[in-house]
Amino acid sequence: MTAVVIAPLLAALAVGWLWRRARRTTASKVAPEPPAAQAPARQIGAYRIERTIGRGAAGTVYLGCDAAGRSAAIKTFALRHEFDDEAYAEARERFFREAATARRLDHPDIVRVFDAGESGALAYIAMEFVGGADLEAHTRPGALLPAREAVEIAARIADALAHAHAQGVVHRDVKPANVLVDRAHGIVKVTDFGLAQVIDGGRTRTGLMLGSPSFMAPEQLAGARLDGRTDLYALGVLLFQLLAGTLPHASASMADLMRRIANEPAPDVRSLRPELPAPLAETLARALQKDPKARHADGAEMARALRAAVLLLPVGSGAAPASDPRPR
Repeated sequence: MTAVVIAPLLAALAVGWLWRRARRTTASKVAPEPPAAQAPARQIGAYRIERTIGRGAAGTVYLGCDAAGRSAAIKTFALRHEFDDEAYAEARERFFREAATARRLDHPDIVRVFDAGESGALAYIAMEFVGGADLEAHTRPGALLPAREAVEIAARIADALAHAHAQGVVHRDVKPANVLVDRAHGIVKVTDFGLAQVIDGGRTRTGLMLGSPSFMAPEQLAGARLDGRTDLYALGVLLFQLLAGTLPHASASMADLMRRIANEPAPDVRSLRPELPAPLAETLARALQKDPKARHADGAEMARALRAAVLLLPVGSGAAPASDPRPR
């Protein structure tokens, strides 16, 4: 797709995204609180709720325990609040379809889904509880992980994606907030497979803005057919951010961000981290190619390339400088 064709398309996508965002923001000012934001329930499905462990745009996450004493993270979705009557039935069907798909995934670096159901006005997914935190805290200068650790984590994510893709599952929203790590115990877990389709369900029908824009591949922005290589692009963005403390493409304007992702080559990570080995920079550059055919063929190939690059990094190799040297 040429820049001539994609420019008006990106402008249209940006306008649509901004319109929906404004609509949701306006509605949230006058609508009652969704059930997930009110006082926590004592029981959700088969799970006794112990405490709230997180809140997000889609709902609240609780720590729960089933009758056998198994701990679980209970992620709730106020579907009736998010969707009008016409869209609700489709959203509900999609929710259970995606939950069933996620339950098929069985990999040590993917959060295991136990159960899905409805409790009152809430839909919920019960999944493996992972201690620690997500990778979001390690994406800013001054808080970055050692380069070797960041690349090792990315290789494990690539392995997890390879497993999912072999099952016909594309994540569509790979980003730091969807990767949980417990560094003390060496745990890395990718979470929320398929949930972008539920949360942004109305967008699925039009092919618009399904996922997190900064991590979206050009074909995802264009509403084209997606496959596993779309997730590998997002993983490239994630690793770039873990290493450099900044995104490869950034802009205060949604339309400009989308234009940059579609048309501008990603910067060489060594322009920000000159000490990094060339094979690592080459692996990142390949992941961030505009054309899916130019990326790694699958997650296993990307994982191998990352592990080869790890061997060139000294043990305990440090994080980036405390300030972001990249001009804005």
